[in-house]
Amino acid sequence: MSKKGISISVIKRLPRYYRFVGELLKQGTVRISSGELAEKMSLTASQIRQDLNCFGGFGQQGYGYNLQELHEQIGKILGVDQSYKAVLIGAGNLGRAIATHMNFKEYGCDLVGIFDSDPAKAGSVVAGLKVMPVSETERFFKAEKPQIAILCIPKTAAQELADKLVSLGITAFWNFSHYDIKITHKDVAVENVHLGDSIMTLAYALTHADDDKAEE
Repeated sequence: MSKKGISISVIKRLPRYYRFVGELLKQGTVRISSGELAEKMSLTASQIRQDLNCFGGFGQQGYGYNLQELHEQIGKILGVDQSYKAVLIGAGNLGRAIATHMNFKEYGCDLVGIFDSDPAKAGSVVAGLKVMPVSETERFFKAEKPQIAILCIPKTAAQELADKLVSLGITAFWNFSHYDIKITHKDVAVENVHLGDSIMTLAYALTHADDDKAEE
Protein backbone atom coordinates (compact mmCIF):
# COMPACT_ATOMS: atom_id res chain seq x y z
CA MET A 1 0.00 0.00 0.00
CA SER A 2 1.17 3.50 -0.79
CA LYS A 3 1.73 5.92 2.05
CA LYS A 4 1.40 8.92 -0.26
CA GLY A 5 -0.61 11.66 1.40
CA ILE A 6 -0.57 9.98 4.82
CA SER A 7 0.94 12.13 7.57
CA ILE A 8 4.17 11.01 9.22
CA SER A 9 2.46 11.16 12.63
CA VAL A 10 0.01 8.46 11.51
CA ILE A 11 2.83 6.31 10.14
CA LYS A 12 4.79 6.64 13.36
CA ARG A 13 1.79 5.39 15.37
CA LEU A 14 1.53 2.17 13.32
CA PRO A 15 4.34 0.31 15.15
CA ARG A 16 2.61 1.08 18.46
CA TYR A 17 -0.67 -0.33 17.13
CA TYR A 18 1.18 -3.39 15.88
CA ARG A 19 2.85 -3.93 19.25
CA PHE A 20 -0.32 -3.43 21.32
CA VAL A 21 -2.41 -5.69 19.10
CA GLY A 22 0.32 -8.35 19.25
CA GLU A 23 0.32 -8.20 23.05
CA LEU A 24 -3.48 -8.57 23.14
CA LEU A 25 -3.27 -11.61 20.88
CA LYS A 26 -0.75 -13.20 23.24
CA GLN A 27 -3.25 -12.63 26.07
CA GLY A 28 -5.89 -14.55 24.11
CA THR A 29 -8.01 -11.60 22.99
CA VAL A 30 -9.75 -12.31 19.69
CA ARG A 31 -11.80 -9.18 19.03
CA ILE A 32 -11.81 -5.63 20.34
CA SER A 33 -13.72 -2.41 19.73
CA SER A 34 -12.00 0.85 18.85
CA GLY A 35 -13.16 2.21 22.22
CA GLU A 36 -11.57 -0.63 24.17
CA LEU A 37 -8.34 -0.38 22.17
CA ALA A 38 -8.29 3.39 22.67
CA GLU A 39 -8.61 2.99 26.43
CA LYS A 40 -5.67 0.58 26.55
CA MET A 41 -3.49 2.83 24.38
CA SER A 42 -4.52 6.16 25.96
CA LEU A 43 -5.85 7.42 22.62
CA THR A 44 -9.35 8.26 21.43
CA ALA A 45 -11.52 5.85 19.48
CA SER A 46 -11.92 8.42 16.70
CA GLN A 47 -8.13 8.77 16.44
CA ILE A 48 -7.71 5.03 16.01
CA ARG A 49 -10.47 4.84 13.41
CA GLN A 50 -9.05 7.79 11.48
CA ASP A 51 -5.53 6.34 11.53
CA LEU A 52 -6.56 2.89 10.36
CA ASN A 53 -8.99 4.24 7.76
CA CYS A 54 -5.98 5.80 6.03
CA PHE A 55 -5.08 2.27 4.94
CA GLY A 56 -8.57 0.86 4.36
CA GLY A 57 -11.33 -0.38 6.64
CA PHE A 58 -10.34 -3.08 9.11
CA GLY A 59 -13.23 -3.09 11.55
CA GLN A 60 -17.02 -3.39 11.34
CA GLN A 61 -19.49 -1.26 13.24
CA GLY A 62 -20.91 -3.25 16.14
CA TYR A 63 -18.34 -5.98 15.58
CA GLY A 64 -15.00 -4.34 16.28
CA TYR A 65 -11.63 -5.46 15.05
CA ASN A 66 -10.58 -9.04 14.45
CA LEU A 67 -7.18 -8.79 16.14
CA GLN A 68 -5.44 -11.52 14.17
CA GLU A 69 -6.48 -9.94 10.89
CA LEU A 70 -5.65 -6.44 12.14
CA HIS A 71 -2.20 -7.53 13.30
CA GLU A 72 -1.45 -9.18 9.96
CA GLN A 73 -2.65 -6.18 7.95
CA ILE A 74 -0.69 -3.64 9.98
CA GLY A 75 2.34 -5.91 9.68
CA LYS A 76 2.00 -5.90 5.88
CA ILE A 77 1.66 -2.11 5.84
CA LEU A 78 4.80 -1.79 7.97
CA GLY A 79 6.65 -4.37 5.88
CA VAL A 80 7.45 -6.75 8.73
CA ASP A 81 6.42 -9.61 6.46
CA GLN A 82 9.43 -8.78 4.27
CA SER A 83 13.07 -9.76 4.71
CA TYR A 84 15.09 -6.66 3.94
CA LYS A 85 18.83 -7.25 4.13
CA ALA A 86 20.59 -4.98 6.62
CA VAL A 87 24.21 -4.29 7.50
CA LEU A 88 25.52 -2.70 10.67
CA ILE A 89 28.45 -0.29 10.51
CA GLY A 90 30.26 0.23 13.79
CA ALA A 91 30.87 -2.71 16.13
CA GLY A 92 31.44 -0.64 19.26
CA ASN A 93 29.34 -0.91 22.41
CA LEU A 94 26.16 0.47 20.82
CA GLY A 95 26.49 -1.51 17.62
CA ARG A 96 27.20 -4.75 19.47
CA ALA A 97 24.21 -4.20 21.75
CA ILE A 98 21.88 -3.58 18.80
CA ALA A 99 23.17 -6.59 16.87
CA THR A 100 22.92 -8.86 19.90
CA HIS A 101 19.59 -7.84 21.38
CA MET A 102 17.45 -6.86 18.37
CA ASN A 103 15.32 -9.60 16.83
CA PHE A 104 15.65 -8.22 13.31
CA LYS A 105 13.58 -10.93 11.65
CA GLU A 106 10.61 -9.97 13.83
CA TYR A 107 10.72 -6.52 12.26
CA GLY A 108 11.09 -7.49 8.61
CA CYS A 109 14.89 -7.33 8.44
CA ASP A 110 17.74 -9.78 8.18
CA LEU A 111 21.11 -8.66 9.58
CA VAL A 112 23.59 -10.07 7.08
CA GLY A 113 26.82 -8.21 7.81
CA ILE A 114 28.71 -6.18 10.42
CA PHE A 115 31.58 -3.84 9.61
CA ASP A 116 34.04 -1.71 11.56
CA SER A 117 36.96 0.53 10.64
CA ASP A 118 39.04 -0.66 13.62
CA PRO A 119 41.40 -3.45 12.46
CA ALA A 120 41.40 -4.85 16.01
CA LYS A 121 37.69 -5.69 15.71
CA ALA A 122 37.99 -7.51 12.38
CA GLY A 123 37.41 -11.22 12.76
CA SER A 124 35.56 -10.96 16.07
CA VAL A 125 32.09 -12.46 16.18
CA VAL A 126 28.98 -10.47 17.10
CA ALA A 127 25.50 -12.01 17.02
CA GLY A 128 26.87 -14.94 15.06
CA LEU A 129 28.40 -12.72 12.36
CA LYS A 130 32.11 -12.12 11.79
CA VAL A 131 33.00 -8.43 11.88
CA MET A 132 34.52 -7.32 8.59
CA PRO A 133 36.67 -4.29 7.78
CA VAL A 134 34.86 -1.39 6.09
CA SER A 135 37.20 -1.84 3.14
CA GLU A 136 35.28 -5.04 2.26
CA THR A 137 31.89 -3.33 1.86
CA GLU A 138 32.08 -3.09 -1.94
CA ARG A 139 32.79 -6.79 -2.41
CA PHE A 140 30.18 -7.79 0.16
CA PHE A 141 27.48 -5.46 -1.19
CA LYS A 142 27.88 -6.75 -4.72
CA ALA A 143 27.23 -10.26 -3.46
CA GLU A 144 24.52 -9.65 -0.85
CA LYS A 145 22.82 -6.44 -2.10
CA PRO A 146 21.69 -5.12 1.31
CA GLN A 147 19.11 -2.31 1.36
CA ILE A 148 19.42 -1.01 4.93
CA ALA A 149 22.48 0.33 6.75
CA ILE A 150 22.54 0.76 10.52
CA LEU A 151 25.04 3.50 11.36
CA CYS A 152 26.61 3.28 14.83
CA ILE A 153 29.58 5.48 14.04
CA PRO A 154 30.81 8.96 15.01
CA LYS A 155 29.19 11.92 13.26
CA THR A 156 32.55 12.94 11.81
CA ALA A 157 32.80 9.69 9.85
CA ALA A 158 29.19 9.51 8.72
CA GLN A 159 29.09 11.78 5.68
CA GLU A 160 31.84 10.05 3.72
CA LEU A 161 30.57 6.60 4.65
CA ALA A 162 26.94 7.45 3.85
CA ASP A 163 28.03 8.67 0.40
CA LYS A 164 29.81 5.39 -0.21
CA LEU A 165 26.93 3.25 1.04
CA VAL A 166 24.40 5.05 -1.16
CA SER A 167 26.66 4.52 -4.16
CA LEU A 168 26.70 0.81 -3.30
CA GLY A 169 22.91 0.57 -3.28
CA ILE A 170 21.78 1.36 0.27
CA THR A 171 18.35 3.01 0.16
CA ALA A 172 17.50 3.23 3.88
CA PHE A 173 19.43 4.19 7.01
CA TRP A 174 18.78 3.53 10.69
CA ASN A 175 21.00 6.35 11.79
CA PHE A 176 22.56 6.68 15.25
CA SER A 177 25.40 8.91 14.04
CA HIS A 178 23.66 12.32 14.48
CA TYR A 179 24.74 13.27 10.95
CA ASP A 180 21.86 14.54 8.78
CA ILE A 181 22.04 12.16 5.81
CA LYS A 182 19.11 13.91 4.11
CA ILE A 183 21.29 16.98 3.45
CA THR A 184 23.04 15.23 0.59
CA HIS A 185 20.79 12.20 -0.03
CA LYS A 186 17.20 13.41 -0.18
CA ASP A 187 15.86 10.27 -1.88
CA VAL A 188 16.92 7.73 0.76
CA ALA A 189 14.76 6.74 3.73
CA VAL A 190 16.27 7.76 7.06
CA GLU A 191 15.17 7.06 10.61
CA ASN A 192 17.31 9.12 12.97
CA VAL A 193 17.76 7.92 16.54
CA HIS A 194 18.99 10.51 19.06
CA LEU A 195 19.22 8.89 22.48
CA GLY A 196 20.21 12.21 24.01
CA ASP A 197 17.06 13.86 22.66
CA SER A 198 14.96 11.13 24.25
CA ILE A 199 16.42 11.53 27.72
CA MET A 200 16.21 15.34 27.44
CA THR A 201 12.50 14.97 26.70
CA LEU A 202 12.23 12.90 29.87
CA ALA A 203 14.16 15.54 31.80
CA TYR A 204 11.77 18.19 30.47
CA ALA A 205 8.80 16.19 31.77
CA LEU A 206 10.38 16.03 35.23
CA THR A 207 11.35 19.69 35.18
CA HIS A 208 7.84 20.85 34.32
CA ALA A 209 5.83 18.30 36.27
CA ASP A 210 4.88 20.94 38.85
CA ASP A 211 3.68 23.26 36.05
CA ASP A 212 1.04 20.74 35.04
CA LYS A 213 -0.09 20.27 38.64
CA ALA A 214 -0.42 24.04 39.11
CA GLU A 215 -2.80 24.24 36.13
CA GLU A 216 -5.12 21.53 37.46
